[in-house]
Amino acid sequence: MTSSVPIRRSRRNQNNESAPRDRNHLMVGFTIFLLSESVIFLSLFVTYIALRLSSAHWFPAGISGLEVTKPAVNTAILVSSSVVIYFAERALDRNYLGRFRLLLLLTSAMGAYFLIGQALEWHGLSFGLTSGLFGATFYLLTGFHGLHVFTGILLQINVLVRSFTAHRATPENHSGFSAAALFWHFVDVIWIVLFFLLYIW
Repeated sequence: MTSSVPIRRSRRNQNNESAPRDRNHLMVGFTIFLLSESVIFLSLFVTYIALRLSSAHWFPAGISGLEVTKPAVNTAILVSSSVVIYFAERALDRNYLGRFRLLLLLTSAMGAYFLIGQALEWHGLSFGLTSGLFGATFYLLTGFHGLHVFTGILLQINVLVRSFTAHRATPENHSGFSAAALFWHFVDVIWIVLFFLLYIW
C-alpha cells in the first residue's frame, strides 16, 4: 500500500512537468500555422501588385477609386482592438478576471463592428466580383481577411466562455488565450497592408 503513494506522486509530478512543454508545443505549432497563413497572404499581395502594375485600366468603368473615410474609421477600430486585447492579457497576468473578460468582450465587439462595416461597404459598392480584375481581387482579399476576423472573434468568444468554467485561462496557464491574441494581432497587421493596397495606393 505504501509503495503506491510515491508512484502516484511521481505520476502527478510528471504531469505537472509535462504541462509547460505541452503549452510551448501549442504556441510553436500555432506560430508555424500563422507563418503558413502569412505566406498565403503574401502571395495574394504580390499577385495583386503584379496585376495592378500590368493593367492599363485597373478600376471598373465609372470608378476612379474607393471611398476612404468609412474604411479608415473601421481600420482605426480594428487596429485599436489590438491594444485592447493587449490590456486584456495584462489583466489576466494580474489575475483581474473581471477586467480580462470585459476587455476580451470589447475586443470581440470591435471586431464585429469592423465586419459589419465591411458588409455595409460591400452592399454600397457599385461593382461586383465579376467587375474586372479589381473587383475580383478586392472581394477576394477583403473576404478572405474577413473570414480570418470572424475566426478570431470565435476564438475570443471560446476563451471568454471558458473563463466561466474550471478550464479557464489563468496567469500560469493561458496558452489558448495567447494563441487567440497572437492571431488577432496577425489579422490586424494583415489589414493594415490591405488598407494601403486597396484604398491608398
